[in-house]
Amino acid sequence: MAWPAVIYNEEVMREGFGIEDAAIPLEAKLALLDALGATGLRRITLGAFVSPKFVPQMARFEEMLQRLTPKPGVAYLVFIHNAKAKRMAERYSPPLTMEEELATLFIDICDVHGRRNVNRSIDELVALWPETIADAKRRGLTRARIGIASAWGSNFMGKFSPAYRMDFLEREYRMMIAAGLVVEEIGLHDSQSWCLPHEMEEDLAECKRRWPSVKRFHLHMHDARGMALPSIYAALRTLDASDTVLLEGTLGGIGGGQYGGNGRASAMAPTEDLMHMLEGMGIPTGVDLGKLIDCVW
Repeated sequence: MAWPAVIYNEEVMREGFGIEDAAIPLEAKLALLDALGATGLRRITLGAFVSPKFVPQMARFEEMLQRLTPKPGVAYLVFIHNAKAKRMAERYSPPLTMEEELATLFIDICDVHGRRNVNRSIDELVALWPETIADAKRRGLTRARIGIASAWGSNFMGKFSPAYRMDFLEREYRMMIAAGLVVEEIGLHDSQSWCLPHEMEEDLAECKRRWPSVKRFHLHMHDARGMALPSIYAALRTLDASDTVLLEGTLGGIGGGQYGGNGRASAMAPTEDLMHMLEGMGIPTGVDLGKLIDCVW
């Protein structure tokens, strides 16, 4: 079978530790990063420039960047959620890798989770879209991505219908196209672990039917109900060799959602299990599984 190209982001430093003990020693994190750089993983998200008041685990984030010894060939990334975070990332590049910026429309389609996470309603966030696009145009961006979080359902609002999630993607897509921006990526984030494999197949097939020019897909899968890996497999079966899929997970599947109501139980796709599956399917990862398992321990 002709599989899609796979790009993998290791999220243990951000998504993994983001809900764990804030007292994990910085020296231990640096040692883990050093070991991760020797596994063959090529993309590692280190964290985010956020207030320790809300994410105590990021209290010494800038010090970690100052002390990091980067490995050649490894992209060290940061979660960029606003203009201030982008300026901070540029300040610390290197060791951070600044990838080409795309105009981005992204929204959590669970109003409750969105309010808990960013303190804004869906309507308030949608109202910001025109200015987001105008700002991207002012800065000369021509390429774009769209995406939704809590894509398949919510611990507060229940299961979401395909029509509901496609409606948000359609609105984002139309605004980008109307502004003359080329949409190259669609993101589906299962923030609260509601996806089932057959839904992944159906939704990706529908995305490809509606927007055949889009060839890149970003899947961020949580695992509270054990469906992250099966859903990723379903995605790989649905996409083809002309597509690229960006996947994310954490060592041992640790971490979880701070605002989804089930804490650490939300977890993520375990990196070592995903690498094992990809290699077994004939999709090369370049990762030394033995060294990776040492990192998990």
